[in-house]
Amino acid sequence: MSLESDITGIWERTQSVDADPAEMASTEDLSVLGEFLDALERGAVRAAERRDGEWHANTWVKRGVLLNFSLRQISGYEHGSTTYNDVLPLADTDEFGDRGSRNTPDGTVVRRGAHVGSDAILMSPSFVNIGASVGDGTLVDSCNTVGSCAQVGANVKLGANTLVGGVLEPVEDTPVVIEDDVSLGAGCRVTSGFVVGEGSVVGENTLLTPRIPVYDLVADDVLYGRLPPERRAFARYVESSVGDTDLIEGAAYKPAVVATDITAETLEATEREAALRE
Repeated sequence: MSLESDITGIWERTQSVDADPAEMASTEDLSVLGEFLDALERGAVRAAERRDGEWHANTWVKRGVLLNFSLRQISGYEHGSTTYNDVLPLADTDEFGDRGSRNTPDGTVVRRGAHVGSDAILMSPSFVNIGASVGDGTLVDSCNTVGSCAQVGANVKLGANTLVGGVLEPVEDTPVVIEDDVSLGAGCRVTSGFVVGEGSVVGENTLLTPRIPVYDLVADDVLYGRLPPERRAFARYVESSVGDTDLIEGAAYKPAVVATDITAETLEATEREAALRE
């Protein structure tokens, strides 16, 4: 049987009875879940994939992540001088150096079941959750979170204090996706399954979420839930339908994102210094 069919079988069995799933888990079930976590860490399976130009959730993978919560008991683990309690240990990062990846001490936390590619840099403090994928050559700067099942591509720069949300449930929903060669400025927030297109540059403190419109000045269109490839995006405020009220002096405004063409100057400003790779 395949890993997908094994996970699907466990899911269907545990959902069909009214009992504590953790008490139902067999040694064989936990062995399958361990193989599943190994596959996630290798990048052999992913919570979302691009098919026919669109990103789609792999429902069975997200179910496998959920099973690792519901079928495991909370245990105590040691990390340095800290005892922590969780259903999963942290990922084994011993092989990071062999593939040219770095994680600085005292606060780079990679949870079991997260994939970190080659030539990546994780600066402390940062957190990469289960099911997330961080691509080759990507920089995760200080004070960053990469949420459960989030898909971050290759050669991405996540500026300091950036939040990349996940979307674990519903399992049918596609998680946040940051495509290859994207640069997110410091303080950005990407949530609720938003897709940032390849090669885009996002200004600092920009909130990208499906509830906030993206005014694409290149295609003369208003978009929700995605930023097209090769765009320079930044936060602005537009007039709200609330309009004037006695409670607000002047007009009321709501957040928006404006997307324009990328200039050579913008690309030059986002290039990573060569010293980071030496």
